[in-house]
Amino acid sequence: MEFATFISYTPAILHGLWITLSSWIIASVGGVLLGLGIALLQRSSSLTVRMAVRAYVDALRCLPLLVMIFIVYAGGPSIGLMLDPLSAGILVLIVHGSAYFAEIFRGGFSAVPKGQIEAAHSLAMTPFAILRRVTLPGALTAAAPSLINMIINVCKETALLSIITVADLTFEVQKMAIETFASFESILTLAIGYWVLIEIFSRLGQRAECHINRHLNMKRSA
Repeated sequence: MEFATFISYTPAILHGLWITLSSWIIASVGGVLLGLGIALLQRSSSLTVRMAVRAYVDALRCLPLLVMIFIVYAGGPSIGLMLDPLSAGILVLIVHGSAYFAEIFRGGFSAVPKGQIEAAHSLAMTPFAILRRVTLPGALTAAAPSLINMIINVCKETALLSIITVADLTFEVQKMAIETFASFESILTLAIGYWVLIEIFSRLGQRAECHINRHLNMKRSA
């Protein structure tokens, strides 16, 4: 493919990159928050709540993401759920990712030493104060590497949204490949685009993890 031809597709590729990036950010933030809420419900004293949450997590982890996308986008209108492709795709990424984020947070909560929680109770701290100052910081520290890996997976999963005509990076590159017959160059462009996004986030995630650990170590030594 000639360089001039490639340049003519640059605006479309950049637009697709923006759609991928925005979908990734929204889905990751939504998935983390929903997953945290689910993980907190898993710690409920009610057996019914715990069983319902467990069923939710197990069901979502058993369903392939692509199947969920088809269920929501193609099957949603039959139950009155009318969503455009981008909204449907982001919703599925949030809900699907929340099950995995919930399991990550559950493991993080389990890693918090019971002695710290017992010490907080002995100081007559409220349950919310214990969560905010003891349980949640410890869980986030323990779960940070897994959270970063899962967020990276969400980025790669956004490529599936092109199947329901979301004009993301994958969709625009596929369109370029079809119109120019330059399959290798197009796929290489797609690979570089995802590599750049994930590499930047990985670097930022590593710095954030080091900052969190350093901050907690300073608090413990104070």
